[in-house]
Amino acid sequence: MAGDTKVWTGGCHCGAVRFEARLSDGFNSVRRCTCSYCRMRGAVVVMAEKGGITLTQGEDALTTYRFHTGTARHYFCSRCGIYTHHQRRSDPTSHAVNVACLDGVSPFDFLDVPVVDGVNHTSDTGKPSGLAGALRFIPVE
Repeated sequence: MAGDTKVWTGGCHCGAVRFEARLSDGFNSVRRCTCSYCRMRGAVVVMAEKGGITLTQGEDALTTYRFHTGTARHYFCSRCGIYTHHQRRSDPTSHAVNVACLDGVSPFDFLDVPVVDGVNHTSDTGKPSGLAGALRFIPVE
């Protein structure tokens, strides 16, 4: 799966929202974040190319949530509540995609997921955001 840059299809839990995502670096950009919202949401994301999200169904069911500076737009289905993707604060021209919403992909497909230090976001500190750690999934044999 790593390095795969094809167009992925995906959607929310209830199926109202469907989209296509062109990943900028396949699954090499997989990560989580420690900011207050991401910490509570708990999603594993990958980066899409600029303009890499195309809604194919359910634009009317999609809603957004903004907080803090209001720059980032977090999109989710207004019917089932599933977060599908977000416009990034550090680069508002790009998006991150919830891997659990991609068809055939699970967050548990990634054994080690880097966790970005979103508490000390580069837009707040003026310094590059570093890593806060990593999450590891160890399957039971």
